[in-house]
Amino acid sequence: MNRKKVKEPIRKPWIWIVLVIIVMAGVPWYLPQGTFKPIILGFPYWAAISVIMSVALAAYITYLCNNEWNVLEDEEELQKKGTV
Repeated sequence: MNRKKVKEPIRKPWIWIVLVIIVMAGVPWYLPQGTFKPIILGFPYWAAISVIMSVALAAYITYLCNNEWNVLEDEEELQKKGTV
């Protein structure tokens, strides 16, 4: 039986671990209640943390889509190899 290699990143635990860390770091639940100082560019620092972690999440998902998922169809893969 001819089995082709299919990238299934859902089975890689490191992907989920990093994803959970980024999401948990983006929600400022770990900061003391009622704190808003220092102010960074007019916003409380917890807002800056949330924005930075949102950008990190977008970058991480972009990396995963570009490098970990095999999204090419069979015909496209054959054309890429030059066999069709």
